[in-house]
Amino acid sequence: MSREVRVLPLRGIPELERGDDLGALIVAAADATGGFEPRDVLVVAQKAVSKVEGQVVHLSDFEPSARARELAGDDDARRLEVVLQESREIVRTRPPLVIAETKHGFVCASAGVDASNAKGPDTVVLLPSDPDASARRLRERVRELADVDIGVIVSDSFGRAWRRGTTDVALGVAGIAPLLDLKGHVDSVGYELHATEIAIADEIAGAAELVLGKTEGIPAAIVRGVDIEGEGSGQDLLMPRERDLFR
Repeated sequence: MSREVRVLPLRGIPELERGDDLGALIVAAADATGGFEPRDVLVVAQKAVSKVEGQVVHLSDFEPSARARELAGDDDARRLEVVLQESREIVRTRPPLVIAETKHGFVCASAGVDASNAKGPDTVVLLPSDPDASARRLRERVRELADVDIGVIVSDSFGRAWRRGTTDVALGVAGIAPLLDLKGHVDSVGYELHATEIAIADEIAGAAELVLGKTEGIPAAIVRGVDIEGEGSGQDLLMPRERDLFR
């Protein structure tokens, strides 16, 4: 792994609509920075992927249930109904805050349902239905258009049970190993590591978020210099339930 890492924002990508060729727009934006290099990692914000995949819904299409009204407090009960429909399990609540396990297995606020950077009033953006498949499609499209092999991460901002604030994590992964397993390696003083795994895909997603931001309108970035060959998926990063000390 290189000791020098560069993060390049991909500017000029327009507001996205359902059916847009996101891969082509990304390649054009990358060309303006000098183009992709082999083993670059492309990080794409989840909302960009969700918008082109049609994962945007209108609250007017939802009739809130009694449970949604209970959880909403002073918030819009229709949004809570969407959260319930996107959830496999409600983990914790403090109305209107809901921590849920999504159908994908992610544990996050509001099951990933978000009104920020949506398509206007009374619309919310859902997570991609299969973030790993989304990452694979983007990787294949970039390879088709730019003739270069890259890794792809579909990222989103998550909170953490034991820390304040959010940081970006990898929801979908293609073309990289998402975990760096150091078990059996020896540290600088000769101690053998027994239980150390680095969530390298999450670290790359967090690095990219430094240039994406929440208000900049930049939905993608190239992270260059982190060469993590291998395969895997975003599902590899999920904590097995039997090891989850927070539930």
